[in-house]
Order: sequence, then structure tokens, then C-alpha cells
Amino acid sequence: MSAAQERHHLLERRTVVLAVGAAGAAAALTACGGSDGSGGAESVEQPGSGGAGGAVLAKTADIPEGGGVVLAAQKVVVTQPSAGEFKAFSATCTHQGCAVKDVTDNVITCPCHNSTFDAATGSPTGGPATQPLPAREISVEGGSITLA
Repeated sequence: MSAAQERHHLLERRTVVLAVGAAGAAAALTACGGSDGSGGAESVEQPGSGGAGGAVLAKTADIPEGGGVVLAAQKVVVTQPSAGEFKAFSATCTHQGCAVKDVTDNVITCPCHNSTFDAATGSPTGGPATQPLPAREISVEGGSITLA
């Protein structure tokens, strides 16, 4: 093999290795993608203490009636099942630990295996999850929702 052919062959191998690596990275990023904010509830990243008591999670005006907001950084989902009633639960699905994605029509949904939970109680309404989302204690004062 001539020197020119050897360089060409080496470049072809590098191109294949780079392409396979890029495809693998793209697949991994797609599988681990977060919420894009579409659907019934938005994932909201809030600055602060990462869920410590006293930190403002959200404003009551930001939580739609019959819906909710997933606060990814704090791993909390805050819902408003009926006007003026606010609930909070762990945003970690009890099936296999995925993060729930949205709340629409009083149903919290996990995108991994489509488990659904009641937005008022956290109880599972559709499997494969069989355990409720653990409740988180919150305080609602002056239009702000904080972890208690």
C-alpha cells in the first residue's frame, strides 16, 4: 500500500470512528433529555436551596387549576387540583425513579412508562406504578409556595 493510500485508509477509519461516536452521543443525549416545557405543565428551574424548607418554590399564579408545575431542581411537583388548593409531591416516579414530566387534567404523568398519578392525592391511577408519589409539605402564604 502506498503512503497516499495508507493516509486515505487512516482518514476513512477516523471518519467512521467519529461518526459512530457522534451517533452514540446523540442517542445518549436523546434518551436522557429533559422536559421541553410543552404539554400541560412546565418544568421550572428555580434558583435557591434545591428544596430546603423556606425556599420559594413557585408563585400560586404560576400553578394552573387542574394542572401543576414540575420543579426539576427541587424534585417536586406542585399541583392545584381545585381553585386555591395546592398540593406537592415528590417528582420521582415510584415505578423506576424517572422524573415525572407534566400535570394535565389533574393527572401527573411519568414519561418513562406512562404511569399516572392523581394530582390531589399522588395515588397511582395507571400503571405500572403501584405506590403513590410521596407528599411534600408546603406552605402557601401571600401568593408564594414554599416547602415547609
